[in-house]
Amino acid sequence: MNAKKRAELLRLFDDLRVCDVRDAMDAMGYFHYGSMDQNIRPLWRTRAFGLARTVRYLPYLGPEPRLSAEAYRREWTGMYYREICPYPWVDEIQEGDFVVIDQSGLNVGLMGSENSFGCFNKGARGLISNGGVRDTDELILQKIPFWSRSIAQSMVQVRLQFDAKNIPIAIGGVQVRPGDMVVADGDGVIVVPQEIALEVARWAHEEHDRDKQSRREHYRTAGRELDKTL
Repeated sequence: MNAKKRAELLRLFDDLRVCDVRDAMDAMGYFHYGSMDQNIRPLWRTRAFGLARTVRYLPYLGPEPRLSAEAYRREWTGMYYREICPYPWVDEIQEGDFVVIDQSGLNVGLMGSENSFGCFNKGARGLISNGGVRDTDELILQKIPFWSRSIAQSMVQVRLQFDAKNIPIAIGGVQVRPGDMVVADGDGVIVVPQEIALEVARWAHEEHDRDKQSRREHYRTAGRELDKTL
């Protein structure tokens, strides 16, 4: 996707909610596509949107190391992160990306406070995983937008191995491809295929504007009623 189209899509989805996007996709006939399973939840109430940067990790095949604690920490762990479970996609992150991770549903901490913060500082708007995430107290304090299926305690050694990046993956029952638009908030996550993203944004803004007008009237009514009680 060229820089001009990236910038246009990011501008168009800037203030849209998940429900605005859902209503727009329904209006266009995509009734059963886009919404991730509700088990994919935010760590804290927030909102994020961006263009999908996808990555996939698979369960580790082995063998398990039979080493002393010192050898495991000083030798095997470094080899594991270099050769078995690297993060080659991190250096490719662009401003406006939404990192979407298929970690085969495993409840392990592939991402935590340090590497998630690094992604955020490189320009990622948010992160999603169909597995676990750890260091969640720090992630909340750092205000890193993160949606996951579970909360994990363990690291990934002897549990996951890197498979591929920038490929179609499936998260929460939805296919996600590099460059698809991802919108996430307290209502969950929705994915918009890039081929229809511009039209979805148009209908979503119409819905959003109509809803704002309706709520504005409610606020005015509430304000008048409040005045009567003073």
